[in-house]
Amino acid sequence: MFSHIDTIAPLIRETAATEILPRFERLEAADIHEKGPGDLVTVADLASERMLTQRLRDLVPGALIVGEEATAADAAVLDRLTGDEPVFVIDPIDGTSNFAAGIPLFAVMVAYVRGGEILASWIYDPVRDLMAEARAGAGATLNGRPIRVAPTTTPENMSGSFSVRYGNRQLVRKIAGRSNLVGSTFSFRCAGQEYLAMASGKVHFALYHRLMPWDHAPGWLLHREAGGFSRRLDQSAYSPRHLDGGLLLAPDETSWQALHAVLIG
Repeated sequence: MFSHIDTIAPLIRETAATEILPRFERLEAADIHEKGPGDLVTVADLASERMLTQRLRDLVPGALIVGEEATAADAAVLDRLTGDEPVFVIDPIDGTSNFAAGIPLFAVMVAYVRGGEILASWIYDPVRDLMAEARAGAGATLNGRPIRVAPTTTPENMSGSFSVRYGNRQLVRKIAGRSNLVGSTFSFRCAGQEYLAMASGKVHFALYHRLMPWDHAPGWLLHREAGGFSRRLDQSAYSPRHLDGGLLLAPDETSWQALHAVLIG
């Protein structure tokens, strides 16, 4: 790992206190822009990514940074995940649309990746001051207390999230048409909050189509270290280098297979 790993959570908290929370519910129209149709970025996203980028580079000299906003400006930034160097993956505000609307469902997400392997991750809810942390092989915690995914159950008793915005349209329609076969579905429009809910056992599953690394690398490790099981929709293993192919997460392999059969067949 690296010697200053215990300083990452305080750094994320400091960034949120400095650059994010003072702007929550105080944004002006000029503070919000569209990167693409329906894809927002705010001054808080940009400022918090800048702060995290600089401070993480100071902590781990030579580490590369893959930030959502830096990648939006230069898609070649994603290539930094293809090598063996240490990389920090940053989502400065996951759930920007919620943040911009004054809805308190957003999160700061960071993952530490080396050689394509996710070694540590952090998801922080600044509004509730909830810090989730995971280290490969060492479990997952929420504000220092161990957390665990929900117990195994059958699909008709499962609750979970999935989005219909991205992905192969035929497949998305198929899954949406089968959603009545599971207990209940929802979307927070914030993967970070959905991963927090899964890893702490509040909901059972999530299904995603687009796999940008800042949206999923931190949560994937948190979920796995909390006891969860996941695979891409073709049943292959997830990697932070994957950008598509979908991702289904469940409490364990038995639950995953049952959900996959019900939703995808």
